[in-house]
Amino acid sequence: GYAHWKGQVLNSDELHELYEGLKLNKVNQYDYVLTGYTRDTSFLAMVVDIVQELKQQNSNLVYVCDPVMGDKWNGEGSMYVPEDLLPVYRDKVVPVADIITPNQFEAELLTGRKIHTEKEALEVMDMLHAMGPETVVITSSDLQASLGNDYLIALGSHRKTKADGTRMTQRIRLESPKVDAVFVGTGDLFAAMLLAWTHKHPNNFKVACEKTVSAMQHVLQRTIKSAKAQAGEGNKPNSAQLELRMVQSKKDIENPEIIVKATVL
Repeated sequence: GYAHWKGQVLNSDELHELYEGLKLNKVNQYDYVLTGYTRDTSFLAMVVDIVQELKQQNSNLVYVCDPVMGDKWNGEGSMYVPEDLLPVYRDKVVPVADIITPNQFEAELLTGRKIHTEKEALEVMDMLHAMGPETVVITSSDLQASLGNDYLIALGSHRKTKADGTRMTQRIRLESPKVDAVFVGTGDLFAAMLLAWTHKHPNNFKVACEKTVSAMQHVLQRTIKSAKAQAGEGNKPNSAQLELRMVQSKKDIENPEIIVKATVL
């Protein structure tokens, strides 16, 4: 969101070295791994190696992957990471992930299929399940919401295998009010909230998604209200003013009032 940025990009060797340090100290017992924005293919491949090793340590480890690759602006999709990341996500990362949170454009990239209808979106989520993850949430889409143009649709699909080997898939749709601003970090917050709420409600995917999207909504509403107040009447808030009000939303993040209900499909 800013005109300038500085700093270094961690490479795969540096990541490996950090992980080796954790291993030497025997502090590599994890319940969850969450990954988001990455620009480097070798780094991503190293993540896969580490996740596989951690899963050998703990077969219950849950890997939540936000496959950050791009987005749509005014209906046109474009990638904001190098294009050579796509095959790595598709062929290596997604197969070891348990939960993935692509937006519509990223779901289309991963499956090679365009989404025009809700039915096609459900088919794309089934294709993503077939690649490995048992939980797929399309965090945002340009599908028409039943509540009207001022609402954004997210779709979730959770597949679980019962003790007798039969598979059940629960699919849900969430419609949340659009907020008229461009925020940075909403995808990160979404993935983190979904991790937290699926942990708290392992047997209730619907409630986990409702709490995730409701928490998002509380944070965004507080942020836009605060940003407008800072910018002053009639002025457009800038990037600094639109920084997500995470600290101020602590209570809403820890215990969100459910203001977005999910429809079971």
